[in-house]
Amino acid sequence: MAKARAKIFPFLWYAKEAEQAAKFYASIFPDSRVDLVTTTQRVPAVFEKMMQDKDPARSKRVTDAMLKMVKFDIAALEKAYRS
Repeated sequence: MAKARAKIFPFLWYAKEAEQAAKFYASIFPDSRVDLVTTTQRVPAVFEKMMQDKDPARSKRVTDAMLKMVKFDIAALEKAYRS
């Protein structure tokens, strides 16, 4: 009688290097692969405050600066907000 192979769907949580860690984890097990790697970060409270400013030009400058970022750079956002 053939053994059934169980499928395992681990959920891994890493502070840094998530993709590299997931690929290493998958390399340990035969016939495994990494299907999806997602990352998240917290939205700084100061960003939310800047986005709620009554001056739409300020909010637009902050939005434009944020869209160029991979991670929130508060100093750069504040510079765009004040300019």
